[in-house]
Amino acid sequence: MKMKLLGLFLCVTLLFLCPFISQADDDSKSDPQQVHVSLAGKDYMRVTFITEDEKVDSVVEYGKQPGKYDGKATGESTSYGYLFYNSGKIHHVKIGPLQSNTIYYYRCGGNGPEFSFKTPPSTFPVEFAIVGDLGQTESTDATLSQIKSQDYDVFLLPGDLSYAGNRYYSRQSLWDSFGSLVEPLASKRPWMVTEGNHEKEVYLGFTSYNARWKMPYAESLSDSNLYYSFDVAGVHTVMLGSYTKFDSDSDQYQWLEANLAKVDRKTTPWVIVLMHAPWYNTNEAHKGEGESMREAMESLLYSARVDVVFSGHVHGYERFKRVYNNKADSCGPIYITIGGGGRSLAPPYKKHHSKLSEYRESSFGHGRLKVIDGKRAHWSWHRNTDSNSRPGDEIWLDSLSTSSPCWPSSHSKDEL
Repeated sequence: MKMKLLGLFLCVTLLFLCPFISQADDDSKSDPQQVHVSLAGKDYMRVTFITEDEKVDSVVEYGKQPGKYDGKATGESTSYGYLFYNSGKIHHVKIGPLQSNTIYYYRCGGNGPEFSFKTPPSTFPVEFAIVGDLGQTESTDATLSQIKSQDYDVFLLPGDLSYAGNRYYSRQSLWDSFGSLVEPLASKRPWMVTEGNHEKEVYLGFTSYNARWKMPYAESLSDSNLYYSFDVAGVHTVMLGSYTKFDSDSDQYQWLEANLAKVDRKTTPWVIVLMHAPWYNTNEAHKGEGESMREAMESLLYSARVDVVFSGHVHGYERFKRVYNNKADSCGPIYITIGGGGRSLAPPYKKHHSKLSEYRESSFGHGRLKVIDGKRAHWSWHRNTDSNSRPGDEIWLDSLSTSSPCWPSSHSKDEL
């Protein structure tokens, strides 16, 4: 008898609680997940978030005070499936115009917690945190912790984000865990990324990457999310695609040529480029994999007097002299490999055999480029095992826009 009464009590209790349990589940499904922000043209930001509930609107409310939203924008959404996996509803909402160097508070989808981000400054100084090949390991956690310990304005990632796939497999759940892993940082500062070899997945190509990490390609007149550009303060940043066509007849080549030709070095004295596979590399890992792209595009970067080129792919750190066509050249870019984000380490570097390479080591860490003004910038490499105040490598850079010998005689300084 007692057991029957207990059973009846439990049934009534569960019946009473079911609406509340269901409501709690509905609330969690409508909450924003994997929130990150990116630059989306002058004075605009794009907020990306995912919800399990497909009925949630692609809406972001925002304002300069916590809980007070005087701005509201509606965006778009997408989703995709692969075998037994179905993504959540992926929302992309472009908000603005926004004031520079300002903290904004925002809420996604009309539900869930409040987030905040800070817009980059419109004038110097400006600081970039740069690291490639993040992955999802304990070393990744250490890298992100090191980056978080010191403020920055924009995060740059030259490929290999989640390691969800390669030519042999595709594990879509890794995209979700990666989005959650980086949300504490990526929801607060703009993260600008380009694709690596692990963004290209078996049978999917770049479907997952393009759906989740929409970059300002349309705003920079590119036809592909795999290559684009953006401006911050006086720095023009170009993100190239190592794994899409790049020969002289390709759309990417034609876009890059036109993009660099439009840069005004008076208002934008610095030009930097990021890609995944390095053009210059003395490690045995991935040796020569960027050579065909270098042969196709290096002259474009050289003619435009690009200041620095960053890459990943090799899981270590290496800094070269100013280089062009495999020779030291004071008018060429400085090439820096920054692939020690956390996935694994490249083989130890063997005995030095290139006079072009100035510093290299196989270690985890990230880099920081602090552009002081139109003439000077400071680059530093920070190992995870060291404090930010003790860089493993550092160098002061002079913008090539101020170097008269590097420009044709037909260009005077007033024309630059």
